[in-house]
Amino acid sequence: MLKTEGLTLHYGGSQILHGIDIEAAAGEVTCVMGTNGVGKTSLLKAISGTHPRSGGRMELAGEQIGRVPAQALARKGVGYVPQGRMIFPLLTVKENMETAYACLPRDEHFIPDEIYELFPILKEFLGRRGGDLSGGQQQQLAIARAMLTKPKLLLLDEPTEGIQPNIIQQIGRVIEYLRDRGDMAIILVEQYFEFAYGLADRFVVMKRGSVSMAGSREELSKEELKQAVSV
Repeated sequence: MLKTEGLTLHYGGSQILHGIDIEAAAGEVTCVMGTNGVGKTSLLKAISGTHPRSGGRMELAGEQIGRVPAQALARKGVGYVPQGRMIFPLLTVKENMETAYACLPRDEHFIPDEIYELFPILKEFLGRRGGDLSGGQQQQLAIARAMLTKPKLLLLDEPTEGIQPNIIQQIGRVIEYLRDRGDMAIILVEQYFEFAYGLADRFVVMKRGSVSMAGSREELSKEELKQAVSV
């Protein structure tokens, strides 16, 4: 579903990503791991178009993707749940979800029952402002909003950060459900090792803006991964 070759990214005069080659397949969770500051979030920003990549090639579902803005990538099927969730605090839960309609044809401007089945609290809080939700509820809203765009590729940046344990478990079940549907590739950036290891089919370990290790669950042992991502 996604393939990058030699992907690079700069912030001003500083190069942050150095020739990233990764692949993510439909029906799989690819987990990007590494310590703070190695470029994990920058990688998701480059893939989603929220920060333009400096160089390299990117393919989505076999289509070569140029350096296009985030809204164009969203319409092509890239769903992005950024670190910090970035929901609109003054919009209601319903209005936050409806912002996804910008990526959809008019006849698909509705919230399917699947969203409420996965996130029952959102149906209960439809009229509540996004800023009044707890961190866990905001995370559920951010994932639901991304799902509404019907992504081929879903990017999740630290979805467990600052979230209570019961919501972490629910988010894990939602990721498993989306993976098992088989029509979506998921890239997960996650510091919570046990959560990431329990979900991932493939692993990409980053150090200093480069890929230092990559492989499937069968190819990489838990001990190897733990050692690779430790400080």
